[in-house]
Amino acid sequence: MRWAAIRKKLARVDRALDKAIEKSEIAGAVVLARMPRDGEVIEHESVRGVAVARPERIPMARETIFDVASLTKPIATTTAILLLVHDGLIQLDDPVAKYLPPFGERGKDAVSIRHLLAHASGLKPWRAFHEIVLERERKTGERMLGTPQAKEMVIDRICRSGLVHEPGAAAVYGDLDFIVLGAVVEAVAREPLDVFCAERIFRPLGLEHTAFLPLPEGGGPPPPALRRRIAATENCPWRKYIVWGEVHDPNAFAMGGVAGHAGLFAPADDVLHFAQHVVDVWHGRSDALPRELLRAFLTRQHLPESSGWTLGWDTPTRGASSSGQHFSDNSVGHLGFTGTSLWIDLDAEAIVVMLTNRVHLVAKRSRFELRAEIHDLVREGMNA
Repeated sequence: MRWAAIRKKLARVDRALDKAIEKSEIAGAVVLARMPRDGEVIEHESVRGVAVARPERIPMARETIFDVASLTKPIATTTAILLLVHDGLIQLDDPVAKYLPPFGERGKDAVSIRHLLAHASGLKPWRAFHEIVLERERKTGERMLGTPQAKEMVIDRICRSGLVHEPGAAAVYGDLDFIVLGAVVEAVAREPLDVFCAERIFRPLGLEHTAFLPLPEGGGPPPPALRRRIAATENCPWRKYIVWGEVHDPNAFAMGGVAGHAGLFAPADDVLHFAQHVVDVWHGRSDALPRELLRAFLTRQHLPESSGWTLGWDTPTRGASSSGQHFSDNSVGHLGFTGTSLWIDLDAEAIVVMLTNRVHLVAKRSRFELRAEIHDLVREGMNA
């Protein structure tokens, strides 16, 4: 009887997604959830809508690979920094300029790795670097977008920029902190970020279909067989085509598809698998990641005191969180602009992965409050 009640309540997740598709808020979605209860594990799967509406129609599948956008920050870049700290190659409170000397310009010598991870560095949160690269293309007549030269240009611009506030004085979410962290990983590891993550994170953790997709030399889409497994994103006004199989984020695209803030592609099962590793390590059931260091990374940094950011992860803000109403204070999560999210309740061991292609040919842009609704419906269903 209890399982029937759980299934009935969880059916509301499908109905909410269908309603969002009908209202053109999303093209499609994959939602996977897992939570232990009374000695058993409750799991839920919702697969709705289409992965691609144009230029052809491809139904959504559980195996669909998504551009997870800013989920790149916790899954790839934060975990890479954690491993380099564990290796003794990075210290969290060292100045960034120790590892990236040009960064020390214009009063940034006090910015630490910890500040970057907690979005408290004082860097401007975002800049349209892709427009700067496009302008250089127009002036020189040479291709720049997606080249190593463009990536160097973006990092150099950040290194030469000033701060908008003192380090630790405010926590302002943005991409520039993590673009710099990606550059730090490459400088310390002495290999590209995508190679380091594949060797040290994705393969060891069994994330079989998770990867960055570097732009092919000379541009162009990925191989058709790979492309058809990927959910499409925006009909891009400046690229002048539907983005399908390459990174949506304009700055990550300008940097060649591999950056610390965006560029990762993954299916929902891999995101769920990563989250389960986090839960198991937190509770001492696995040594897939260094436990004490992981627990430190998932602890609120209070930079400043009012900030809810840990090292690389967000936490619920009561009454105003995309996690909804039912994730405990001891939860971590993150969002991605393309319509993706991951929330982990470390106490209840509840995981909800929600991947959508909300920017793919939708009729309108919104605050995308669907995330909180879905998270509430999942947690209420699992607690039935």
